[in-house]
Amino acid sequence: MGDHAIDGGATVGAAADLVGVTVRTLHHWDEIGLAPPSGRTSAGYRLYTASDLDRLHRVVAYRETGLGLDAIRSVLDDATTEIGARLREQRSRLAERIRGLQQLDERLERMTDAHERGILLGDEEQTEIFGEDWDPRRSETARSVWGGSVQWAQFAERSASRTRAQWQTLAAAMGALQHDLADAMGRGTAPGSPDADALVERHRELFSTFFPLTRQMQVCLGRMFETDAGFASHYDGISEGLATWFRQIIDESARGHGIDPETATWQ
Repeated sequence: MGDHAIDGGATVGAAADLVGVTVRTLHHWDEIGLAPPSGRTSAGYRLYTASDLDRLHRVVAYRETGLGLDAIRSVLDDATTEIGARLREQRSRLAERIRGLQQLDERLERMTDAHERGILLGDEEQTEIFGEDWDPRRSETARSVWGGSVQWAQFAERSASRTRAQWQTLAAAMGALQHDLADAMGRGTAPGSPDADALVERHRELFSTFFPLTRQMQVCLGRMFETDAGFASHYDGISEGLATWFRQIIDESARGHGIDPETATWQ
């Protein structure tokens, strides 16, 4: 019987079908007095009259605008309520939500791009910021090696929010460090000395702007700086022998912290 019209009214099931909500929703609106059925069958079953159905349609219409049930009750029952003002307020709130969702969408897009590309700068921008010898394909190479690692995810998360100006600041800091490394090597600074250790720590702190860099990870990077053709060429291009010396001072600093560079792993 719940799905039929009876004695000129509509049962709960029929009313739910007519307005496009669930029976449970109608029961709830009935319980809170928002849209109760006012008709009765001869057997005492409650029915929704034409007037009740009209109210249900209005409730549904206002709910679709995002108004809460209390606000809908006020619109329908309080003669002093300015419906237009209520709807304008709701539009204003909706506009704020839309702006928030658009910003979220932009952040998600940048995050996705960062996970796929690493550095969110064009090739020309990268060359301008990182120097003529910078190869924009390094990000692709890094992703192919570390793309599934926690460190790549951390790098991407930070890269997604990093501006061109921030990249310029980082590049300048890295350039200054490399200059000081070459200068220290040229002055004969010994691996394991306080000056050498200070440079190693400076490198670790600077690199940790990309992802947290442990001393063991730094040892692994030092090996790569010496053995990878691209990195070795870069450092030796600054000063002949710098790639090997840089690896040596990283190793000695690690030993000073109880780490055997021969067995250090990426952890």
